Amino acid sequence: MELRPIDIAQKLDVGTSALRHYEEWGIVPKSKRKPNGYRIYTEEHEAYFQCIRTMYHGFGMATVRKIMPMIQQNKFTQALWEVNRVQADLFQKKEQATKALEILKPENMQRFMDKRNKKWYTIGEVEKEIEVPATTLRHWEKEGLIKPRRNPESGYRIYNREDIRRLLIIRTVQSSVYLLDIVRVVMGKINQHSISEARKITMESLAYMDYQIDQQLRGAHYLYKLIELLKKKENDT
Repeated sequence: MELRPIDIAQKLDVGTSALRHYEEWGIVPKSKRKPNGYRIYTEEHEAYFQCIRTMYHGFGMATVRKIMPMIQQNKFTQALWEVNRVQADLFQKKEQATKALEILKPENMQRFMDKRNKKWYTIGEVEKEIEVPATTLRHWEKEGLIKPRRNPESGYRIYNREDIRRLLIIRTVQSSVYLLDIVRVVMGKINQHSISEARKITMESLAYMDYQIDQQLRGAHYLYKLIELLKKKENDT
């Protein structure tokens, strides 16, 4: 069955230019051409396009561009394991965000701070206190998220209790959103008496993850349908 680009584009609610881009990126098989140069798509192409569009919402185009060439090479199991890896990453992010939300409860934050009664902490001590590598602490400092003081004698970084509290919030928010730009916005709104903005961002992140897992399962369904179609085609030849 021959299909025109416009037929598929209208069915998937995308422009025909998007279909051309997918072909240029090598994530769908090359189409045949009519004498006038127009592309001819098949049922197989339609299944590829449908899979790409549905997987995009849950997995992102980077993952789609990684998986589709595997499918074209009949590396079906390898592609499925890649899907599984991405879903496992999302589950881990959800677990981290859920823990972050618990940490950000005012009573839990206060309990954490009550156990820290030293006036100054070294970077090594902070590393252990909040379980963040020193390299990450230095990166956050470079990004302007934290400004530790310096020991006047040794010149080494030193952190007070408020610094540790701020670092804990940075760690918690980043575990949910993974974008320093968003962390920077959150930290700009937080003062020493309020962490409501951090909790709001974390809850929004969890809500988006719920949407994302729904879209991932939908995308995986269309991927499975594509694989079954290709297997049937292979068996019929």
